[in-house]
Amino acid sequence: MPCRRCWRRCASRRCCTASTSRPSIPPLQPSPASRPTGWRGARSRRSCRRSTRSSRPAPSRARAGEPGPVLAEIEVADPHGQVSRLEISGSAIDAAGRRLVLVTAAEMLPRREGEGTSAPPARAQFALDSFGEGIVTTDAHGVIDYLNASAEAITGMRREDAVGQGFGAMLGFVDEHDRRALADPVQQCLVTGNRVNLGRRSLLISRATGVELGVEATASPIRGPDGDLAGVAVMLHDMSELRGLTQQMSYQASHDALTGLVNRREFERRLGEALEVARSGRQAHVMCYLDLDRFKAVNDTSGHLAGDNMLREVAALVREGVRDSDTVARLGGDEFGVLLVGCPLDKARQIADDIARAIAEYRFVWKDRIFSVGVSIGIVELTAESNSLEEVLSAADSACYVAKKQPDNRVYVYSSHDEAVARSRGEIHWLQRLQSALRDGFFELYVQPIEPARPGAPSGPALEVFVRLHDEGQPVALAEFFPAAERYRLMSMIDRWVLGSALAALSAGAIRLPPGRSLSINISGQTLADPSFLEFVVDELDRTGVQPAQICFEVAETAVIGNMDHARRFVDVLHGMGCRFALDDFGTDLGGFANLKTLPMDYLKIDGSFMRDLGRDTVSQAMVSAVVGMARTLNFRLVAEQVEDVAALEAARAMAIDFVQGHAIGRPKPLAPAA
Repeated sequence: MPCRRCWRRCASRRCCTASTSRPSIPPLQPSPASRPTGWRGARSRRSCRRSTRSSRPAPSRARAGEPGPVLAEIEVADPHGQVSRLEISGSAIDAAGRRLVLVTAAEMLPRREGEGTSAPPARAQFALDSFGEGIVTTDAHGVIDYLNASAEAITGMRREDAVGQGFGAMLGFVDEHDRRALADPVQQCLVTGNRVNLGRRSLLISRATGVELGVEATASPIRGPDGDLAGVAVMLHDMSELRGLTQQMSYQASHDALTGLVNRREFERRLGEALEVARSGRQAHVMCYLDLDRFKAVNDTSGHLAGDNMLREVAALVREGVRDSDTVARLGGDEFGVLLVGCPLDKARQIADDIARAIAEYRFVWKDRIFSVGVSIGIVELTAESNSLEEVLSAADSACYVAKKQPDNRVYVYSSHDEAVARSRGEIHWLQRLQSALRDGFFELYVQPIEPARPGAPSGPALEVFVRLHDEGQPVALAEFFPAAERYRLMSMIDRWVLGSALAALSAGAIRLPPGRSLSINISGQTLADPSFLEFVVDELDRTGVQPAQICFEVAETAVIGNMDHARRFVDVLHGMGCRFALDDFGTDLGGFANLKTLPMDYLKIDGSFMRDLGRDTVSQAMVSAVVGMARTLNFRLVAEQVEDVAALEAARAMAIDFVQGHAIGRPKPLAPAA
């Protein structure tokens, strides 16, 4: 307890009495006509640190009637020159009609070594060393005075080497994408006095050790008892593991698993960006559409494994034939796309000729067989006069079709005034087949079961419906004609047929659902962007009498991202009516994480690319485990699709996934008519 002495003075300053609680404060003799000798010395040597803003001493302010206790810190010397540091408080009181000032002096104990700096005491250091986050503290000049154990591990620096060094001299930050130097967070914090966050895209660089690590860095001000900035505390969160998983997810979402080339979605994204540049007149680009010849013979005679190996080798040939700045993609099956950035048309023609020659000279050897293949290439120039992305793709497809029809000319450059191109557009078989199927009823519904991964699972989807196109007596899956259907804007019409047929089957009893279970129906991005489709769904539900809770709409991540406004209204209205929603192909696009917070989804369907090898691939297991953890946090139920074998099924059950779907449960089957 600090020593304390009290003076009681009358307001006229003519008398003073003193008392002390302990004898350690130097004795001050009251004087009947003036302030104590010690007080006079204290006035002349008082400390500039005080909690009031007045320049007058505490007793003077109290005598002037300032409300409440008034504080000041002073130094006082006894007759022997011994200096004590006191905290003075003065208050005006009334005693028996006399106006007095009560002054209390409390001796301030000596400050412990290191007190008042930003470095924590020993016990606090022990606690901070147990933190998983790296913590670095500096003084008010940006000089490091402490690192905890995690910060030593993250930065590769020892505490004794770092303490006393400037933060910016020891540690730096750059943007992980463009290597742009980021501002020193400690100096920013010292200048602004505010918290500074560098975000999750920063790389920490230890200048002493050369260590580079992905971190999230946050600098926060440390303030002393008087509110002054005493230093900065920097928290370093190691993001390397999360970024590794994120990069893996991003790569899988944008690349073809078989060839390692960019996939169709990523190619169309890059093509769209190039088209915007070309239409602005800043730079022209060229797109090439490649379609292999005689590839089907390899698959039919030697199997899909042989065909896959040949596609990898052809992909390598195409990649070798372009520049580093160009993009090569597998668009599907045996079709490839090439985007030649900033390439003149004559140069693009030369590149295409070289690729066609290399593939024509290529021989694929499989066991005792030797295969030769060819390629047809359609070329479209992207200029200021180019139209939409769909038009560019359609033009490239048409030019490729013309090239295929002319054996002596395997490369064809698109021209909107070319009669051959005009004829090819009239000959594109998919457009005619799809239109005919819609007109004459050549589509058919298939259903595939969805089962709880464990007995007693809560209510959820029981079946998913698929559409097949009957072509010469053989069913053709949606994946085969989906690109053409989207290109010619037919998906909305196909989705309407599927929904109407599925609701009619439910109403007629051709589809029977267990109590509390639902029927899953896919909605394409093109349909989601159709404003009239929502009204169509509501009308069909009313017409057939199907309960909304019996329907679960599946929308892909990419469809939601590309049509966010329409998707939000579509989901909000139908979810409010009782329909259920599932975010399909989850994990193929990072934007899905943000969309979960803005749309009322009920289920997440984990993308099949992660599930196919779940029983054997540790990377897939890590990805699925992360999705399961996030879904549990956000209260979503999970459906695993493409569970094709017992190993994947057992792995899904072990990870506590709610529902499973795939060949291990049941294959899609034609919908039987109502009994």
